[in-house]
Amino acid sequence: MLFSPKPLHIPDGFLSPVVAAIGWLLALVVIGIALRKTRRELGERQVPLMGILAAFIFAAQAINFPVAAGTSGHLLGGTLAAIVLGPWAATLIMTAVIGVQAFIFQDGGLLALGWNILNMGVLTAFTGYLSYRGLYKLIGNTTAARTAAAFAAAWLSMEMGAIATAVELALSNTSPISIALPAMASVHALIGLGEGLITSGAVGLLQVSRPEILEAGERAPGKLSATFIVSGLLLAVLLGAFSPLASPSPDGLVSVAGQHGFLGRLIEPSTSLLPGYTVPFIENPVTTTILAVVIGTLVVFTLAWLIGRRVVRIER
Repeated sequence: MLFSPKPLHIPDGFLSPVVAAIGWLLALVVIGIALRKTRRELGERQVPLMGILAAFIFAAQAINFPVAAGTSGHLLGGTLAAIVLGPWAATLIMTAVIGVQAFIFQDGGLLALGWNILNMGVLTAFTGYLSYRGLYKLIGNTTAARTAAAFAAAWLSMEMGAIATAVELALSNTSPISIALPAMASVHALIGLGEGLITSGAVGLLQVSRPEILEAGERAPGKLSATFIVSGLLLAVLLGAFSPLASPSPDGLVSVAGQHGFLGRLIEPSTSLLPGYTVPFIENPVTTTILAVVIGTLVVFTLAWLIGRRVVRIER
């Protein structure tokens, strides 16, 4: 049976206005720092990689997978982006992905957008990057070591994002920390296994086939070929075509909200360009979902690439 992707991020209503405002302020500060850091740290090679990674992460996030007890999860992707391009560029990539999801698809509240960027973008990028680098240097710089380190780092980044969300819910008086923390941590420990498998699989594949990509965050010289760029984008679009297979079950946060009595605080968005990952004038459920996700994939690719071109000093 076919389904549409489900909204997966913190919606409006779960966070108090004060907590939401703090999230926006912190996110803007971190994004500003990321713009400056990326300008200094990356080169021309990384610009198309930013677009390709953003497109892949967006498409992959549209395919939430079942975990247990009527709950689903999805890739975050912050660790993968950070492993390839470093945590500051990953912050910009995740900001592009999460921003498009919020403004075009209303996936995640606009008031909650700051914390969604911080939880799923910034925190996962830095947690994943630092733990990955530390682990593979500790256990060895081999393909197996990098793959194992990527799995552990991705799992940990998922848990950190869940813990941060629980704290924000508690500060908003939405759910006490004694309930929110164990509930969020336990369900996302399962979702993190999927995050780890996808991330480690991607890292292992790159290590075998294109190991230079994993050094891109260290300003690897040269340009990526047009064939590589187009192929990467086409793979992301192809991945998006599987979005109708997304699990119909609620994601970890919504599942916890339903079980612990604060789902009623959710404020439904009043408007959306592509509501529920569908195109309004197309009735066929498969076609409308695929087209919406493909449009989003192309928009995210373009936005991340333009951000990269804007901030990275390209030597000509």
